[in-house]
Amino acid sequence: MAEPRPRPYAAVRLDGDGFVLRAWRADDLDSLLLHADDPLVPPGLSDRFPHPYTRADGEAFLAGHVVDPAEPLLAIEIDGQGCGSIGARPGRGDRAHSAELGYWLGRRYWGRGHMTRVVATYLDWVVPALSLQRIEANVMEFNTASARVLEKNGFREEGLRRGAVLKHDGLHDLRLFGRLWPR
Repeated sequence: MAEPRPRPYAAVRLDGDGFVLRAWRADDLDSLLLHADDPLVPPGLSDRFPHPYTRADGEAFLAGHVVDPAEPLLAIEIDGQGCGSIGARPGRGDRAHSAELGYWLGRRYWGRGHMTRVVATYLDWVVPALSLQRIEANVMEFNTASARVLEKNGFREEGLRRGAVLKHDGLHDLRLFGRLWPR
């Protein structure tokens, strides 16, 4: 396994209703592989999330070689397993007041309202932690469940990026959602 990179949010632990948000750990590898290596998980995600999801992919992710470990990326733990992830990629310069939200959850836990509660808990922590005033998220046009999660958390649909993503089955539109916080 590759040498892990430093993670400034390693001590964060957020207890939610039926889940825990915490840093990813090396001993999460087996549960990560179980939930990430599912053909129904990656279609709505970026190509950084491959399928099949191999042991080497999981090791690289846990070592901080896929997503910047300095970003507030947390594991979603349900039933004692790391079964998903949530993170925010902060903007820079004149966009430092904003961040892009991303998340995924293992299929075993879909349809139970977990992700709506996870996003709410994460936002309650990350917005003040990073002094954010705006969070945005891009959702593939077919991912209506993710759009509902955002809407339930106060996000508004702000636009459509036509043909923004090229997947193996062709071009897909991205729906842009955003939410503002007052100073």
